[in-house]
Amino acid sequence: MPGYLNALGLICALGQGKQAVADALFAGDASGMRAQDGWVSGRSLTVGAVTAELPPLPSAMQASFSRNNQLLLAAALQIEPQIRAVIDQYGGARVGVVLGTSTSGIHEASQAIARFVHEGVLPADYRYAQQEIAAPATFLAEWLGLSGPAYCLSTACTSSARALLSAQRLLQQGICDAVLCGGVDSLCRLTLNGFTALEAVAAERCNPFSLNRRGINIGEAAALFVMTRTPPSQAAAAGTERPIALLGGGASSDAHHISAPHPEGLGAQQAMRKALAAAGVSAEEIDYLNLHGTATQHNDAMESLAVQAVFPHGVPCSSSKPLSGHTLGAAGALEAAFCWLTLSAHNRDRRLPPHLWDGQADPQLPRLQLVDGQVAVARRPHRLMSNSFAFGGSNLSLILGALP
Repeated sequence: MPGYLNALGLICALGQGKQAVADALFAGDASGMRAQDGWVSGRSLTVGAVTAELPPLPSAMQASFSRNNQLLLAAALQIEPQIRAVIDQYGGARVGVVLGTSTSGIHEASQAIARFVHEGVLPADYRYAQQEIAAPATFLAEWLGLSGPAYCLSTACTSSARALLSAQRLLQQGICDAVLCGGVDSLCRLTLNGFTALEAVAAERCNPFSLNRRGINIGEAAALFVMTRTPPSQAAAAGTERPIALLGGGASSDAHHISAPHPEGLGAQQAMRKALAAAGVSAEEIDYLNLHGTATQHNDAMESLAVQAVFPHGVPCSSSKPLSGHTLGAAGALEAAFCWLTLSAHNRDRRLPPHLWDGQADPQLPRLQLVDGQVAVARRPHRLMSNSFAFGGSNLSLILGALP
């Protein structure tokens, strides 16, 4: 059973709101990727920071304050009428919340602990609950007055892709009639210093699948969908023209290494094949693949091999991370949102998300059919796949489709 994605709110380095993000995405506008100091001592790093002014939390919910929750609220406010409509239709007990995150409110927690180290006292407004992994889902459910299932998943860079798949299962099992699902992660020193310690961060804009790739850029984002069992009564009202649904997904856990992927991408292959089987489509029916494409040596090598194995005849593909940064726990939902935009009326010129790189192919990697942003597709795409791969051998692929 497909899970219909009836509304989308999002904010990232590309902009705020569906049309603004779509315009920047299809134009290949990487102006939101900027060098910043202060995240890692002695280094200036390119990051995908959100520069828009974020909404304040409601006065009654100041105990839940974090930048993460502000990003989530910014996305939710964009689709608040659709959210309120499903709550009115089904009741608060039948609407769930499933989100992916890896940072939650750790930025605020680290600032509080730093003050404690230097001054011996925690800030008066510090609350441990701010940094709990479940904090974004708890905040959203409390703000909306929901009593259905509300939880967060944290499986590193597959977190929010898993959230969409989990939301679909809640609908399939009859536990919920609608689920607010997606992901949110904010920039923080902990993650930037952690990836720097792994020698995985590039100072310049990332360069996926290039011979000259030097690592990732970190970004921040929130992407939030309303998923239901049934399509919206008027798809045009959602800006889609035709209903868009999560057709299926595939997950695997190869547990190859705590931080390195399986060199041949066996778990990645398994996730893609399971997604195709779940959606009931063949590899030849996929019109576009959003690559995980982190621009690290190991990820790009294994993903090239995996894509070649699953799509031996090729598939148009690109990595969107040079445009948004790697948004970690939010990446799966954000890149599913890019697929949603590609299928929707917001894609005015029928383009696929372009692949930004220096054009210097790595001769050690299989050649992929990377998208040239200057070329419009001959027909509107119908079925798109998005890959998310994470530490610990966690792999997940989603397939979105536009239905008649």
